[in-house]
Amino acid sequence: MISFTKMHGLGNDFLVVRAQDKQPPDPQIIRRLADRRTGIGFDQLLWLEPARNPQADIFYRNFNADGSPAEQCGNGARCIARYLSNSDDQSLLLEHQGGLAQAHVTPDGQVSIELGVPEFRPDYVPFKAPVQQPAYQVTADDTEVELRVVSIGNPHAVLQVDDVSRAPVATLGPLLENHELFPNRANIGFMQRVSPDLIRLRVYERGVGETQGCGTGACAAVVTGIKSEQLASQVVVEMPGGKLIVRWNGAGTPVWLTGEAVTVFEGTVDI
Repeated sequence: MISFTKMHGLGNDFLVVRAQDKQPPDPQIIRRLADRRTGIGFDQLLWLEPARNPQADIFYRNFNADGSPAEQCGNGARCIARYLSNSDDQSLLLEHQGGLAQAHVTPDGQVSIELGVPEFRPDYVPFKAPVQQPAYQVTADDTEVELRVVSIGNPHAVLQVDDVSRAPVATLGPLLENHELFPNRANIGFMQRVSPDLIRLRVYERGVGETQGCGTGACAAVVTGIKSEQLASQVVVEMPGGKLIVRWNGAGTPVWLTGEAVTVFEGTVDI
């Protein structure tokens, strides 16, 4: 039996478990717990362990609803910061498999997380391309699309669309997620540019499906938009579950994500 806290950021929901010395559950158990009809229901499991780095407050691992490991999760990291905070004006240092991330819980209830320096080199995404390009032409099931790729600690592809409400997220999303050019699969974002400081976005998450909000997906969309000189350095991202703010000052600098992080309920479950 484990104790847990159910949390969400923009409806992107998580099972937060402070594991101490326990090992993460097997993928089939994660899938059972993630089932929204017969389990608790969540997009990701956030597994919290004692920090390896003495300066960090916690070490965390991410697991998708299908039981597969995920390298990073922006909304999940913000929920972890909210979970750990004991005041409404606090800074924390979160440790994950890729390193350390700064987090700030602000008096207005928002949580900001630093998600590292975006990586556009194909080998680092990873994405199978002989050379780095601003955008790539990819064919999926006889449909040719132009996409931009970036790693925000996890692999992302971003497609620009005229109207995000009409974007073929349910059909094209899984085809691109599992495309042979993404050896570790990828999160697929469909971005509509409204103005230099506002975009609308839907994301088909790797191992999950379309979610109400995706923090690293919001960062991926904004940084690719800034890199292609379409967006300002701070952008509001409207997603089905609400709004996030992404700030990026360009090459060599980390990207910051800000938004809500909400506790839903606490409980225990047999695994």
